[in-house]
Parts: sequence; structure tokens; C-alpha cells
Amino acid sequence: MKVILLDDVERVGNRGEVLNVSDGYARNFLFPRHQAVEATPNQLKRLESTRSQIALRQSRKAKKVADRAAALEQLSLKAELRVGAEGKAFGAITNAEIAELLTKAEFPVDKHDVLLTEPIKEPGVHDVSVRVGPEAKATVKLWVVALPLETAASEPAAG
Repeated sequence: MKVILLDDVERVGNRGEVLNVSDGYARNFLFPRHQAVEATPNQLKRLESTRSQIALRQSRKAKKVADRAAALEQLSLKAELRVGAEGKAFGAITNAEIAELLTKAEFPVDKHDVLLTEPIKEPGVHDVSVRVGPEAKATVKLWVVALPLETAASEPAAG
């Protein structure tokens, strides 16, 4: 019997596939669980229209992700890192701080989408990868400025 799968079925196939299965398997397992329907001409037409709608939706989403990635590529962020007299860093710039800077720049991202192998502990210019979509990444320039510890201590507390 020819069926169209409505869900992913383990060791059988994925959603939207048209398969030949035994009559008993279709009647006793797939149909009662609403995992498949019989592949009639009407159902096949419906499947094609659904596939085209899904493809259109995915292309719109991919374009949105690409536009966001391009906008992020143009972005440059500035962060301050406290350093002592000998130039030794106190603390580090983490993915959570970078995510906060991106949110302030009107590009809200989750801290888990900022891809740092390790926290940044040196002043300078750093390229930071940011996950924009399932398969898309953007690179943001991060300018880390050394802030002497005496200056950081003498600033009035915000609050």
C-alpha cells in the first residue's frame, strides 16, 4: 500500500515521504496513530502544495537570517577590561557580557549564541562569532579597551 507519512517514523521514513508499506502495517499501526494517510491523488496534490508552502517559508526565513548576519558583520562593539599596574587583567569579557552589548546595540541574542572558546583576557581587537541561525554565523568586531584599575576604583558607583 502506498502511504504519505505525516510524522517521522523511526526506521521507516520522514514526514512528507511517499512509501510503499504492507497493508497490515498501514492499517494496524500507521493509520490508527495518525502517522500516515493513504496516498490518493488528492492527498498527493495536497502534499505538493504543502511542500511548496514550506519551501517558501524556509526561503523567507533564510533571507531574514542572512540579512541579520550581514547587519551583524557591520557591527563593532566596545568593552572595557580592568587591568592592574603591570598590565595584568582582572576578570575577563565573557559571552554573557558580549550578548548584553549586542542587546544594547539592538541585536538581542542569547549568551549561548555567542561562540567564544574562552573568555577574552587581553585588550585589543577581537573577532567574535555569533550564531544567527541553525547554520548561519556572523563575525562581530569587539574592541577591548584597557581600563586601569585606579581609574575603575575612583569612578563613582552607579546606582
